[in-house]
Amino acid sequence: MAYVTTDDGVKLYYEEAGSGVPVVFVHEFAGDWRSWEPQLRHFARLYRCITYSARGFLPSDVPENPEQYSQNRARDDIRSILDGLGIEKAHIVGLSMGGFATVHFGFTYPERVLSLTVGGCGYGAEPDKRDQFAEEVEIAAKRFDDLPMEESGGSYALGPTRVQFLNNDPRGWAEFRDQLVEHSALGSANTMRGVQKRRPSLYDLVDEMATISAPTLIITGDEDWPCLEPSILMKKVIPTSALAVIPNAGHTINIETPHEFNRLLQEFLHKVDVGAWKPRDPRAMASGILGTK
Repeated sequence: MAYVTTDDGVKLYYEEAGSGVPVVFVHEFAGDWRSWEPQLRHFARLYRCITYSARGFLPSDVPENPEQYSQNRARDDIRSILDGLGIEKAHIVGLSMGGFATVHFGFTYPERVLSLTVGGCGYGAEPDKRDQFAEEVEIAAKRFDDLPMEESGGSYALGPTRVQFLNNDPRGWAEFRDQLVEHSALGSANTMRGVQKRRPSLYDLVDEMATISAPTLIITGDEDWPCLEPSILMKKVIPTSALAVIPNAGHTINIETPHEFNRLLQEFLHKVDVGAWKPRDPRAMASGILGTK
């Protein structure tokens, strides 16, 4: 088994496939390194693909101290993967929790980025949802504390933005659920409290996101309600970004709608690789509606 070690001594398990320009995939809370299998099978034909389990997600280390989990740690763990594999720059692709880490990595370490893909990103970001999100995160963390993973993870897999996956692809959803209940309960609870609950809102990071100069693709499902408005915010704020919305899709878009996700990502990466991705024309942000002002 292959591991890299972070600067605070946590071992992160990773796998890679393919060769060429590197692409690092960063998973969501309900996933792990296995969550990107449809992408590795497709993109390893074209790229050097790396997927890893975040701290707290087996077979990576599961630190007992909740203080070893944070948004900054999640961001810097991407850097640890690059450093451990001797990679100077990479395309970074993240979903949900991994999408937040990808955004933070983009404005903190721009010199390490070829492009950013931010999928399903926005849970708890809207200003009027912050208290509700923190309350629900604590309830979920306590369920991971108190209940078997079969029960706590199984119910998490049936959230309001997960049932689309169940309806669109019952076999795929069952595999997703079975992998989720194999997670560490301690790691899940610590990640909920250390990363999810305490991360800053995207609406408080407007200035930082506006500095992102790397080509950026934002992808969301049209029934991933907590991510729709935040995705539009990122589209407005990041001058090098494009927004794609996948119809009749929920949160877990890379495995719920893998063909569409892969198509969008491949077109994006190709444009970046050949130098055809351009920043937004500033005239598109004029305050007028019809161009009369």
